[in-house]
Amino acid sequence: MSLRVLIIEDEPAAAKRLERMIGEADPEMNVVARLDSVSGSVRWLKEHISPDLIFLDINLGDGLSFGIFDDVTVSCPVIFTTAYDEYALKAFRHNGIDYLLKPVRMEELREALRKFREWRLGDGEKWAGDLKSLMETLRQPDPDKWKKRFVVNFGDKIRAVETEEVAYFMIIEKNTFLLTHTNDSYGIAYSLEQLDELLDPGKFFRVNRRFFVSFASIKNMWTYSRSRIKLELKPPVPEDVIVSTERASGFREWLNQ
Repeated sequence: MSLRVLIIEDEPAAAKRLERMIGEADPEMNVVARLDSVSGSVRWLKEHISPDLIFLDINLGDGLSFGIFDDVTVSCPVIFTTAYDEYALKAFRHNGIDYLLKPVRMEELREALRKFREWRLGDGEKWAGDLKSLMETLRQPDPDKWKKRFVVNFGDKIRAVETEEVAYFMIIEKNTFLLTHTNDSYGIAYSLEQLDELLDPGKFFRVNRRFFVSFASIKNMWTYSRSRIKLELKPPVPEDVIVSTERASGFREWLNQ
């Protein structure tokens, strides 16, 4: 029997990859929609029959996905996907049957789908044991999780830049550069999507498609059109840095943590 699966993920490449992996892991899983925001997910869930399973990214462009549960009743189980394990305990208060850290690995996805199958068969005791074990693991601190330094080249020299030295990352003509608090600039071989998986979310926030800023780099902020926020960064940037409409809500929550 075909099972209806909903993917809620704000990075198109990650959503497409997850859909492909789900199809490989379990051909009976049919992805009925891919959504990318809290507001769009609430609207879809109100207008459609509930899916059998939801894969839900926690950090969406317009805020944390837990906001979905504030506006609509979700009766089906949820498999959370995110780069940040800090939300694990909250996740499992919202129908969570598993919690996959990005980048999602096939063996972990297969195990999550196995748990979902057991849940459907009513093997709640086994699932509860797995959940308890998983949550105990996630409670353990992982000091090595976030990237500590970047190795950069300048001329014929090599330097290791501590992540604490980085003010912000920016895209210039499809290339990624890091700028330090002392206004040194270096090209790095990482996309902003990859940095999203590597940087401590308590210290860095991706404000739009071109900038990933540290809290320490923000000098001033102003309200801007369409609920957006204009930033003044240090070192200064010779252009306006605007928190996009989709990310403004999440940015305010990040500031307020």
